[in-house]
Amino acid sequence: MPVGGRLPAPMPSRLLRPSRPIDLPSTLGPLWRGSGDPTMRMTRSEIWRATRTPDGPASERIRPVAEGIEVEAWGPGADWALEHAADLIGLDDDWSELRPTNVLLRTLLIQNPGLRITRTSAVMEALMPAILEQKVTGTEAWRAWRAIVRHQSEPAPGPGDVRLPPSPATLAALPYYAFHPLGVERRRAETLKRATSRATELEALAGGPLDRAYARLLAIPGVGPWTAAEVAVRAFGDPDAVSVGDFHLPNLVSWTLAREPRGDDARMLELLEPYRGHRARVVRLLEASGVRTPRYGPRLSPRSIAGI
Repeated sequence: MPVGGRLPAPMPSRLLRPSRPIDLPSTLGPLWRGSGDPTMRMTRSEIWRATRTPDGPASERIRPVAEGIEVEAWGPGADWALEHAADLIGLDDDWSELRPTNVLLRTLLIQNPGLRITRTSAVMEALMPAILEQKVTGTEAWRAWRAIVRHQSEPAPGPGDVRLPPSPATLAALPYYAFHPLGVERRRAETLKRATSRATELEALAGGPLDRAYARLLAIPGVGPWTAAEVAVRAFGDPDAVSVGDFHLPNLVSWTLAREPRGDDARMLELLEPYRGHRARVVRLLEASGVRTPRYGPRLSPRSIAGI
């Protein structure tokens, strides 16, 4: 019996009952910035995620159970997190109108019945790491994200051993050179500071018209179509978002859909045009396929920004 004879208060939880399968690692994978991401822990049996909600910080554990998918939450933002849990796991994300004629896509649809598009409604939590991923390798970006989270944030409430994403206000107040030892050069640091200084305005975009959200994101100097699309597919659940300007994506689309080993943005958009309205779904299927494009040269090597 606990001290004082009082039992601990039960954690807020919600049981979601999907009518169709949901593959949690595949669906929530785009939110995970590499295996060392301090804000998330993922296994096949459960996922821990830290977030800053409008009501305060929270952590949540998402796991499949016999009756469906159970979501538990801790912290001041626990109730908000549970209210939005269905969007997070893509409970109502409808793929029924995606009817590809391409044989590979039809096969991937059959092989990935649980893949969904997440919607976090957390704009800054998508935008901050997306800015860090501009024009660098994934290894560099994820290393910088880990450093920023560990130096500029705090542990999330609850027993999950995850850390909260950094507060936008904290990052906005830092001088640009404070990011240099964390692996972020001046260009990305200043874009990050501009974006985080508008956090209140940008968070209000969640739930509003997509065209307005894209316009507001693109109005930030240093935020282009690639970054806006990366935010839209995660925070807004935009099923048609296409990350124009990606280093690898045009080649993946060209190779898988047309057997062309190299492609540019124009060719990628041409091949995806028949699936307008569902282009993000097609991209997620292709990414889940594990297909790799032919290589014709060395990979881009990560750099040490702090040593420049």
